[in-house]
Amino acid sequence: MTDQTTPVRGLSDIDELTGKRLPPVHTWHPDHCRDIDIRIDSDGAWHYMGSPITRKRMVRLFSTILRRDDDERYYLVSPVEKCGIAVDDVPFVAIEMQVSGSGPEQDLGFVTNVGDEVIADASHPLRFIANRESGAYVPYVLVRDRLDARISRSVYYDLIEHGCVHHHDGADRFGVWSGGRFWPMALAAEIGAETAS
Repeated sequence: MTDQTTPVRGLSDIDELTGKRLPPVHTWHPDHCRDIDIRIDSDGAWHYMGSPITRKRMVRLFSTILRRDDDERYYLVSPVEKCGIAVDDVPFVAIEMQVSGSGPEQDLGFVTNVGDEVIADASHPLRFIANRESGAYVPYVLVRDRLDARISRSVYYDLIEHGCVHHHDGADRFGVWSGGRFWPMALAAEIGAETAS
């Protein structure tokens, strides 16, 4: 049931205590739990009761207390309250990519719409999901603790530019190197990729 009161209590205390550090949401197990009318749309925009949340600082603060639990639902968690919210796809969007090195020494760094920065590696894996309708691949990167970012279309084009064909798991696959690993997207033959590396 949707509650139209203040979405989360204790936010100012969390903000003051944590600064730029992420609060320890996995250690918080409040007794009070409810759903609130907050939704993150597929473009990573936050809405409260159908209206966009335009205060970037508030969105950033909310993003730091976001948790995805074993029931696969997303919650905003404070020491006194746990509030279920709706997420259309994944909570974040990668809006920038920074590249260093090349080939197997390449690192791909991503910046999300809420200011998180990660390098794709074993702790922050890339994954590519084929869209059932279009067949196009949708890329994601793990930001932290089961919270993913979808890589935006413009960044995806940059990602493709830094891709190559590599023999991986018994077949030639197109993908990208980052964090000392090759991240396969698709069979090279599926997408007509011919450049080997």
